[in-house]
Amino acid sequence: MQIEQLIQAMSPPIYEILKQGVEIGKWPNGEALTKEQRTQATQAMMLYQGTHLEQTDHYTIGKNGVFNNHSKSQLRRQFKNEQEIIRSEIND
Repeated sequence: MQIEQLIQAMSPPIYEILKQGVEIGKWPNGEALTKEQRTQATQAMMLYQGTHLEQTDHYTIGKNGVFNNHSKSQLRRQFKNEQEIIRSEIND
């Protein structure tokens, strides 16, 4: 099976398993990903994102494989109107 066919056949739950595995370094059964598995899972995630998802979040793959890398000013504008949850001073 070619990689393109594999990505086209990948279901959203499988994508989520790969994503979680890459994020936390473990499969759902608790087994750690090897370096090779993490690399391959990351590549599969990026291909899936580029073909199935329309993401605009920072550091994601958007439509047609475009890498979304926002500048600081773009990120500030994006989060400017979000409600502040808590602000605290740290005393050493």
